Amino acid sequence: MIRKILAVLAGYAIFVISSLLLFNLSGQKPHAEAPIVFKLLTLIYGGAFSALSGYVLRLIAKTRNLNLNYILAIIIAGFATFSLFSANGSHWTQLLAIFIFAPASIAGGKLYSNKHI
Repeated sequence: MIRKILAVLAGYAIFVISSLLLFNLSGQKPHAEAPIVFKLLTLIYGGAFSALSGYVLRLIAKTRNLNLNYILAIIIAGFATFSLFSANGSHWTQLLAIFIFAPASIAGGKLYSNKHI
């Protein structure tokens, strides 16, 4: 049980830390409007790290199903939804998290399944 909890926490940490790095190193504020090129970069970067978070979750948890990936996706989408309704400014980052990054974390878990059957 502790391994599963740590796996979810590790997956979420990968998602959050990679996001913080992107915005801190670029100087772009996450709730400010951004150029389309930066939004596309964020989509690719965030999608890749979200998939990695789901993959690492499965690697640590050693589960046979995607249940923990669904929990991770709900956590990602849940915090993004909370931020969507509570933060001011542009909401493009929250929408990406809800509709792209959360599902990508499930896809990362599925990728793990495909490689380790």
